[in-house]
Amino acid sequence: MSKSAENIPRLGYIGLGNQGAPMAKRLLDWPGGLTVFDVRAEAMAPFVDGGAVAATTLSDVAEADIISVTVFDDAQVRAVVSGDGGLASRAKPGTIIAIHSTIDHTTAAQLARQLKPRGIHIVDAPVSGGAGAAAEGQLATMVGADDESFERLREPFGRWASLVIHAGEPGAGTRMKLARNMLTFVSYAAAAEAEKLAETSGLSLRQLAKVVRHSDGLTGGAAAIMFRETTAPFAADDLLRPMLEHTRELGEKDLSLALALGDAVSVDLPLARLAFERLAIGLGVPHTEKETS
Repeated sequence: MSKSAENIPRLGYIGLGNQGAPMAKRLLDWPGGLTVFDVRAEAMAPFVDGGAVAATTLSDVAEADIISVTVFDDAQVRAVVSGDGGLASRAKPGTIIAIHSTIDHTTAAQLARQLKPRGIHIVDAPVSGGAGAAAEGQLATMVGADDESFERLREPFGRWASLVIHAGEPGAGTRMKLARNMLTFVSYAAAAEAEKLAETSGLSLRQLAKVVRHSDGLTGGAAAIMFRETTAPFAADDLLRPMLEHTRELGEKDLSLALALGDAVSVDLPLARLAFERLAIGLGVPHTEKETS
């Protein structure tokens, strides 16, 4: 059953940069209409050509019912939401302000508490996947919101995201994004360490990269072990424990061999050493006293 015109929310979008612009473009044909704002008039021009309304001031976007904010950092988020002439100065009760920026884990929760007495809902909904995925409507978004707000957001967010996760209350979306990005950048540092080992060993970095991309495409990379409900150790009778113990054995063997190669070619491998020390605990299958004695 289609919604009546009166029940379709008007959308607003603030911040039409590398990430925000392709997300907002996916909303141009939204039946409730779209209002956009960016400090650069030229950034709004293509959206006006596509049928959106360009707001004259930041607070003009507050006439929308659901407003997305994609700006650089916490200071800009606070200025847009609660600063002088910001959205909160004109937003009506029931308005949802969704923050897509990657910010401090406390910011969204603080703003949500601050504006809750006025009936304004602050949601943190950071995204993962990059501008290319946004253009294709294939982003993942991790939403920190109350249940009612999340249900109101699902349809418009579905225009630019193929995976919309309800992470929990306001602030939970950011915590999930920080955990996800931590994995990304720790893996980048590990990749750089692996490249140093390979280069010093006389190997082609381009060939190594081909192997990594090929095998990660088959195995899923780090996500291959991310199927647990808890980080607590597996029980002795858990059916998954033998599989993870096997993974531990292979990992510790291969890491020890890589560390030996590093020693042989005089390359320090601090991340590999740390991984060797923590792999068993991380997999949920720590060594028993009998194994370590």
